[in-house]
Amino acid sequence: MEQLLFLRREQVRRAAELYGTPLYIYSEKILKETAKRSLAFPAPFGLTVRYAMKSNPLRQLLQLFYREGIEIDASSGYEAVRAIRAGIKPEHILLTGQELPADFKKLVRKGVLFNATSLRQLESYGSNFPGTAVSIRINPGLGSGGTQRTNVGGPAASFGIWHADLDRAAELIKKYNLKVLRIHSHIGSGSDPAVWLKAAELTLQHMDCFPEVGILNLGGGFKTARMSYEKSTDLQEIGNRIKKSLLDYHAARGRKLHLEIEPGTFLTARAGSLVTTIHDVNNTGADGYRFLKVDAGMTDLLRPAMYGAQHPLVVVPRSKADKKNTLNYIVSGHCCESGDILTPAENDPEALKPRPLQQADAGDFLVVEGCGAYTASMCARNYNSFPAAAAVLLRENGKFKRVCKREKLGQIVQNEC
Repeated sequence: MEQLLFLRREQVRRAAELYGTPLYIYSEKILKETAKRSLAFPAPFGLTVRYAMKSNPLRQLLQLFYREGIEIDASSGYEAVRAIRAGIKPEHILLTGQELPADFKKLVRKGVLFNATSLRQLESYGSNFPGTAVSIRINPGLGSGGTQRTNVGGPAASFGIWHADLDRAAELIKKYNLKVLRIHSHIGSGSDPAVWLKAAELTLQHMDCFPEVGILNLGGGFKTARMSYEKSTDLQEIGNRIKKSLLDYHAARGRKLHLEIEPGTFLTARAGSLVTTIHDVNNTGADGYRFLKVDAGMTDLLRPAMYGAQHPLVVVPRSKADKKNTLNYIVSGHCCESGDILTPAENDPEALKPRPLQQADAGDFLVVEGCGAYTASMCARNYNSFPAAAAVLLRENGKFKRVCKREKLGQIVQNEC
């Protein structure tokens, strides 16, 4: 059976008593540890770490990483504004959006760094800000990811300017007298160092088209093992391979490239737990399944239903007496939706896979681990009119600090006319 990552069982019970469930709990200690490990990524000519805030845009997390020396990658104009409101300086925010924000001109004038992800975006930027600096995102033709849905490079991904269209990008740059400061490529959230190295080399090949560029941004999350059988990315292994590529490029071209990376999952995934209450237990007979029904689901955690993603699950009895026997359970979310399951088969959201868990009763708690990234920020929020969960930070001193209040029904319907 899986074990709790950073919480003690008594802390689970105490947090549920104080704040109710469902409840996200984030570990300040782990967040700081992952920040330091990211900032130690090998880079011979300088390093900038940008937090991909789409993974978890909570104000307290943005501020914590910023204090540690990490800047921001924003995937929308709304995220950029949100980061500014959290106290991040605009010049420390790189805006890399699929959709060109309606207010992008206002954001750029404030100092937000603009990263063009298509020829149309580059045209829009150039026509509004001729003679200025810009960054461009390239699709190098290669991607990586645990599933196709986490792969954002290659011919099946719409992200970035296709590498064969760089001559058209160069025409726009010349037309508007732009200076390209940064080349950005984003391949996905895989962990294979060979793929990362190949993507880096492909991107470096395109650097010759832009002799003024001084920054190479290798976007893409580093795989974080949530389950015991999964393999995490070795940052030092990938970093040392890319370091060699940068040194070789310098030796051949005489150009020192400052490196940027954009970890999101790596920084936050294992720093978050979702505490839920088991509100019902059911079974569908000898040929069926035992179900644990919890008071959370796709409204808080969409990854299992979307990807067939796996998360460790730990039963914490409401009383202090643990039950020794184990049963196989399907864990069901609280939405009226057959796909709201927290125990799908691996990489297959259509199939069920019972999980061995400590025997549980209604009223016990179930902790879903690895919920710091792409959970609260990526969910079917308010489906069935369920309010968004509350969140607390477990401080290094062992005390809880509330960082997000539980949503109320009135907030859900306040914009209705």
